[in-house]
Amino acid sequence: MLQLFRKYSLVIRFVAVFLGSYFLLSVLYNSYLIFSESQTEYFPDIITNLVSRQSAALIEFLGYAVKMEPHTKEPAMKVFVEGNFLVRVVEGCNSISVIILFISFILSFFAKTRTTILYILAGSVLIYTMNLIRIALLTIGIYEYPEYGSFLHEIVFPLIIYGTVILLWIVWVKVYANIEKNEDQV
Repeated sequence: MLQLFRKYSLVIRFVAVFLGSYFLLSVLYNSYLIFSESQTEYFPDIITNLVSRQSAALIEFLGYAVKMEPHTKEPAMKVFVEGNFLVRVVEGCNSISVIILFISFILSFFAKTRTTILYILAGSVLIYTMNLIRIALLTIGIYEYPEYGSFLHEIVFPLIIYGTVILLWIVWVKVYANIEKNEDQV
């Protein structure tokens, strides 16, 4: 049994770190959401509110008239373009769950502390930014091509956000492998 553990120790370490960090970060995020429910200044929560407003600013920058208002029946922000209600921005749209998934994977291949932290920060900012662009383009896409709304929301735009995460993971594994290789040579 011990020999089997040694043989698969890297895989076991990866799974343990990934699941442990994912669980811990998810618990912290859910605690934040529970705390946010008691706050009334920002609706639905501070991060989702911020993402909604930043996406709306991007849509306005692209030349569309945007109006936002809190949804009256659910924790979401309603986005109107040119006077038409088009989308709801809900907690799941704020990219935090995707960033948690990204961070958990990176921690599973922990390299030098500084390199790992900088990559987590840069990757999280990139994912957050790509998400803002995704929401803005999705909203404009639904406005311009309403017949493709479902296709855009369910297929194209998840590919953007998850594709970004997968590319970041691939880059990190290559960076991690080079760091490990260089440390072994020293």
